[in-house]
Amino acid sequence: MTATSGTTVAAASYDELVDRVRSGSLGPDPRTQRIAVAFTTRQSVRHDGRSGGYRNEVLSLRLAEAVGSCAVEPGELPDDAADDCVGADVARLLEHDLGPVRVAALDAYLMHVLPHTPGNGARPCPVPAGSSLEKSRARARAVVGMLDCPPGGTVLVVGVVNSLLEALRARGLTYTACDLKGGTTEWGEPVRNDALAELERCDAVLASGMTLGNGSFEPLREHAQRHGKPLVMFAQTGSAVLPRLIGAGVSAVCAEPYPFFWLDGGPGTLHRYGGAL
Repeated sequence: MTATSGTTVAAASYDELVDRVRSGSLGPDPRTQRIAVAFTTRQSVRHDGRSGGYRNEVLSLRLAEAVGSCAVEPGELPDDAADDCVGADVARLLEHDLGPVRVAALDAYLMHVLPHTPGNGARPCPVPAGSSLEKSRARARAVVGMLDCPPGGTVLVVGVVNSLLEALRARGLTYTACDLKGGTTEWGEPVRNDALAELERCDAVLASGMTLGNGSFEPLREHAQRHGKPLVMFAQTGSAVLPRLIGAGVSAVCAEPYPFFWLDGGPGTLHRYGGAL
């Protein structure tokens, strides 16, 4: 197994990937790599023309030139979480009590040793400048374009983003929307809060990288691998982590490292790995 190709499996599971980082087989000893900066980003948004809004909160850790991130439910992260990370080595943070810290540390390390470059399997996808809604829709088209599912198929969407649902509708796909927060979609459809209960009734899965932080990723990956279903990840959380699991249940990743599209109105770049294009 190699760690420098987006089409070669670096690990058979998330836990194996963590073990490979701990052992130093993918790069420098994580005990020698210290986090210089830790910060949180909080956002509230309501796009023009949309009836509802949402909030985001993300923990980010900086290792040398790289930033690794993990989204959390707003208000979930203790106030001192970022302070606890500054100056700590990656190995210690991979053992941290908080799951989001462990994910952000792994993401920062892998972003440092395996950045989003063509040599590491990434295909750049430009996102033009525009309003928050225009950029959200551009990202949604890039994500949904990687999904190998014929018209009429049912996609389980884990982590509801209305622009993604809109893009699935445009492709003639049906979907089941799931999010821990529940509620309804922009079109009044119920949002279910138990994604695992819906897996048997879907033809493909489109999931947020946030599943890494809340512990629901591995059951999704295992189901996709066992049943041969496409699993496409849209990843602000773990953008450097998930490409290393392509071929082990993950079929494609649309990686979006910090800074995210919603932080700036200018042009940006997504990084796509695997998938149907």
